Amino acid sequence: MPTRKLQRRREFGTVRKLPSGRWQARYLGPDGQRHKAPETFDTKTDAQDWLNLVRADIERDHWRDPDAGAINFEKYALRWVEERGLAPTTVDRYDGLLRLHLLPAFGSKDLDEITPPSVRTWRAGRLKATGATTVAKSYRLLKAILQTAVDDDLLRTNPCRIKGAGREEADERPTATVEQVFDLADAMGPRWRLMVLLGAFASLRPEELAELRRRSVDLDECSLRITHASPELTNGRRVTGDPKSRAGKRTVYLPDFLLPELRRHVQWFAEKEPDGLLFVGEKGAPFRRSTFGRKWRKARTKVGLPDNFRFYDLRHTGNTLAADTGAKLKDLMVRAGQSSERAQLIYQHSTVKHQRRLAQGIDTEVRERLREAGADRSEAN
Repeated sequence: MPTRKLQRRREFGTVRKLPSGRWQARYLGPDGQRHKAPETFDTKTDAQDWLNLVRADIERDHWRDPDAGAINFEKYALRWVEERGLAPTTVDRYDGLLRLHLLPAFGSKDLDEITPPSVRTWRAGRLKATGATTVAKSYRLLKAILQTAVDDDLLRTNPCRIKGAGREEADERPTATVEQVFDLADAMGPRWRLMVLLGAFASLRPEELAELRRRSVDLDECSLRITHASPELTNGRRVTGDPKSRAGKRTVYLPDFLLPELRRHVQWFAEKEPDGLLFVGEKGAPFRRSTFGRKWRKARTKVGLPDNFRFYDLRHTGNTLAADTGAKLKDLMVRAGQSSERAQLIYQHSTVKHQRRLAQGIDTEVRERLREAGADRSEAN
């Protein structure tokens, strides 16, 4: 009985010798297109071994189109931001990081041209040129964009692999003393005095202050109802919407010493309509960061605070002052409008009673410090 010849396994791909003497490997991919190895080989065996690896990837469904990553990073990144459904402030922040820090280095490259060494080189250069916090934010954005490219099967792996590079280790923010807060309020003038005091002693964010209205004020309860925020984008446009977090919608009870300040401001400076803004400029225009910033810098210098003391640091001052009253963490987070899934469990039982007690504690603390400051001045004289 004649023996049957063993059927040879059909060869995958082809190899050929080039005029240079090196070997080239080519194959027909699952997409029906002909592909070639990204490099040539010393021997025919090396070229065939490479083809065997490609064949194994195809059989295990691990194959990826080698040209899939030939997509311009700038176009992909801009589309990534557009498709995310992000808040306007987040889009504004990402646009700034892309424009100033990522696109100058990677904007002209294709996705598959961004390598771990190029990311390391970029980061090292950025750390020499700007602050570590900004570099960490930029790195996190780059990593997120490229991870989506991995998920889209455009890249095999993410080239952002630097451990801890996206972690922010910002310096401790400065705080002002109670006396310095009042000095700042005086230096800002009557129209903006209350904004400074609320930024500190009510721990309100600038965008929350910008959207306060007459209806937000309850003089009987000495409180403010925060329902909206109006952050200002880098182009000067304000975007009004919900506060920064779910916990941002809240009632903030004010220390009693602020009641005369609040009454006076509502009477003198707030828009007269029932829904009028609480803070407007001298010509009746809504609060603008650029105009306010010039006044703020002059006042800060006059009071003797450091140049890196931002208006937002008044909030840090107020949070620190509130914590000094001995209030529970959940009450402090409610007052500041801070929210996270973990934080919700901590402060969800905070009550109006606790919030009023916290405001009274701040009132007592501020009055005591002002008395001490007055006594020190008397002794000095």
